[in-house]
Order: sequence, then C-alpha cells, then structure tokens
Amino acid sequence: MKVLVVGGGGREHALVWKIAQSPRVEEVLCAPGNGGISRIARCIAIAANDLEGLVRLAQDEKIDLTVVGPEMPLCMGIVDLFQKEKLRIFGPSKGAAQIEGSKAFAKDLMQKYGIPAAQYRVFTKRDEAVAYIKKQGAPIVVKADGLAAGKGVIVAETEEEGIAALDDIMVKRVFGEAGERAVIEERLVGEEASFIAFSDGEHVLPLASSQDHKPVYDGDNGPNTGGMGAYSPAPVVTPEVHDRIMREIMIPTVKALAAEGYLYCGVLYAGLMIKEGIPKALEFNCRLGDPETQPIVMRMKGDLVPVMEACIEGGLADREIGWDPRTAVCVVMASEGYPGSYEKGKTIKGLEKVEKMEGAYCFHAGTKVENGNYLTAGGRVLGVTGLGKGIKEAMDVTYRAVAEITWDGAHFRTDIGKKALA
Repeated sequence: MKVLVVGGGGREHALVWKIAQSPRVEEVLCAPGNGGISRIARCIAIAANDLEGLVRLAQDEKIDLTVVGPEMPLCMGIVDLFQKEKLRIFGPSKGAAQIEGSKAFAKDLMQKYGIPAAQYRVFTKRDEAVAYIKKQGAPIVVKADGLAAGKGVIVAETEEEGIAALDDIMVKRVFGEAGERAVIEERLVGEEASFIAFSDGEHVLPLASSQDHKPVYDGDNGPNTGGMGAYSPAPVVTPEVHDRIMREIMIPTVKALAAEGYLYCGVLYAGLMIKEGIPKALEFNCRLGDPETQPIVMRMKGDLVPVMEACIEGGLADREIGWDPRTAVCVVMASEGYPGSYEKGKTIKGLEKVEKMEGAYCFHAGTKVENGNYLTAGGRVLGVTGLGKGIKEAMDVTYRAVAEITWDGAHFRTDIGKKALA
C-alpha cells in the first residue's frame, strides 16, 4: 500500500519512520516533509493546510491511506474533505477536532460531562476579562481560545502579567484569530504528563505515557514553545493513575463527544496535571504530540498501520500495542532566538556521527537539504532521541548524541529527564 503523511515536523518524521517499517507499506509520501524525511519518503512540496492540493495528490498517486500529523488541517476539515472524495484518511473530523481547535469548546464539554479540570471562564470582551483577573488574583492561567502552535497558554504569576498576556491575545492579536476569545482558568499545581490514545469513536487504546517540556529554558523557565523535549514512560503515571486517567478522562471524553454528535476517530491527546495521584485535564489535542511522538514511537513494537486502520473502520477493541521496556528521551535542538525570531540556513554538522550510535536516532523537524548539506529551516530543528535501561541511561545516550551535533546558535535544554530522575 501507499501511505501519505501530511506535515513536515519532527512528529511527521517519527510517523514516516514507523510507518515505513510496516511490511504492508510499499512507499511513503510526505507533504511537505523536510530534509530528514526526504531520506526515507518521497517529499512533495504541498503545504499541510492546502487541503485541495492534498486531495489531488492522494487521487493522482492512488494513496491507500493518508495520515495527518498537525492540528491545523484537522481543524480545517481535511478528514471531511477526504471522506467526501472516498479517500481513506486517519484523523478526527472537523467537528471532533474542535476539542483542540477551541479551548472554550473543550472546557464547556468537560464541565457538562463532569470530566475533572480547572475552573474557568470564557471572555470575548477584554475589560470583563481584566475585571475577572483582578477578582480572582494570581497566579492565573490565560489562554487564547484557538490554535496557537502550542504557544497560546500563559501562566501569569501576577495580575499585571495576566493582564499583559490578555492584551497580547485579545488586543495585539499576537496569535491572530485564536485571540477572538480568551479562556481564563485557575492554575493547577502538580506534575504535568501527556496521555495519548487511539480511538475508533467507541473504544480507547492508550499509548505509552510521556512528559513534555514546554518552556524554552532549563528549570521550566522562559516562554512556552511547541515543546523542547520529552521522555517516555512518565513515572508520575503509575498503573493506578493510568487506570484513573482512562476511567475518568479519556473514555468519558470520547463518550461525551459521541453524545454531542462527534464520533471521535483518531488520536486523542490529554495534557494532564497530576497531584497526589489525582489527574485533571489541562487541555486536549486532536493529534499526536510533538515531541512526545518521537520517544513513544522509539518504544513502540509492531505495526502501527493496522491500529490506524482499526480507528477508521472500527475494531480497535481487538488491537493492542507492545512496548519496549526501555526508556526513551528526546531532546529538541532549536534555533537561537526560538520561540521568537530566528535565522535560518545554518549548516548542521555531526549528523553522520549520530547515525552510527546504537540506540539513538535523530528526527528532523526544521531542516532542508542544499548541495548535500543539511541546513536549519525552522525554530525547532532536530529531535535527538535515545533509548536506555532507565531514565539515566536514556538521558546519557541522548545527550551524547546531542553533543555530536553543532550549528551556529544551536540551543537545547540540558535537563530533559531530570524530573523522572527525581
């Protein structure tokens, strides 16, 4: 079969890498792909949000299965469009993807169906939101309602910070249309974890737990990014906590969406806060995490393609996924200045050394190839991922690989995995 993967980041490189291992897959195409993906798939220069172009590509190439990586095309309705053209595609419908596309929709859904989450209010008027912040006090969390590439959540330590964040979202519109509404909620405390699962609209099949690191600097300092690293499994998700997440959050959310008329077929990702063994939902995503996918697929045993097909066709209850008992750690190497402005076109050196390292793999996120050289082409450039017996060995493998890779202005966190050590 021929498979098309939509997207061009580190998550998509990990998906292409895993899908290409399937004995049923003859060829993988990726649109638009990146420098690293081009080594294992045929990359086509069509943007992930060019839905009509992607439909034509799938038709012309007689694609058997399309797998969507990023949230934007899902929230735009790529699944509905493909299904209308009788093309097989993996991912939730536009209606179901609202779980990520609108934080207000997700919060209202959780409240209506009793899914544990933070207290909140939704605002369309800036002055009313300011009054609410002053009434509630700080710390407080201010969120852009719509899609903001993982950067639309600000944890304000003071009321002034909260109001400044609100002005960025609603007045300056730094996140564009995502700032038409703002969600303001209480700050939950505890330890964060990412819990990702497959769903066919009725059954839920969990993936291995993981933990993302959003802030750009060590110690969770600095502004939020799309993610600076992740590890799997997350020790905070004990077997008891795992069962509770499935029972109180994941299964009820799929049922709630079905009750609202949205059959959820695809990946459901819950960002969680866990305190004293009690999980609460921070937010939901309608796709795999980036960079969580990288360590998760490094640990995943078996063929991913039949699991995705079961999500589309039903029958997920009969599927299971095996896991490598080792720990995986992914460290994101980013461009200097990210998540703000940064330069592109820096020559990356040392990748060939990582290729020879056992237990390590370099997933490309923002790269391109010119004259045989890999150049930086994005904010997050590489997701260097390593396997080891336990978190310390996995960290050692990963950071040894990171040390081999250089370019002018490369930046990465040095503490990915330390929370798991503690």
